[in-house]
Amino acid sequence: MDADTQPITGRRLLLVEDDYFIATNMQNEFEHAGAQVLGPVPSVRAALALIDATPDIDAAVLDINVQEEMVFPVADALEARGVPFVFATGYERTVIPQRFAHVRHHEKPVEPAQLIHMLRDLAARI
Repeated sequence: MDADTQPITGRRLLLVEDDYFIATNMQNEFEHAGAQVLGPVPSVRAALALIDATPDIDAAVLDINVQEEMVFPVADALEARGVPFVFATGYERTVIPQRFAHVRHHEKPVEPAQLIHMLRDLAARI
């Protein structure tokens, strides 16, 4: 396989998403591509607990609003650990704080294949 089609085999991906159907679809696609999915977790508190309990996270996909709470504390925790992540959300980029201007952003609906490509690129940098 060339670099563009190689799956994300063995990568540990944190998925923070509170919509059951979106989370299940993403999880299935990521696992089919060879990733180990951490979660999906439907809340900021659960995501922070999972981050604290998991020493090795290669990358993450974050919905911006989970259970009526903004996910930015999770993004801060990932940044502090040097874990790359992307936002997959229904929100426009304008709601993202300036400190995350460098983070890739995809507005929903987003195809899991697009995220897999982005995650492969992010995980390859570590």
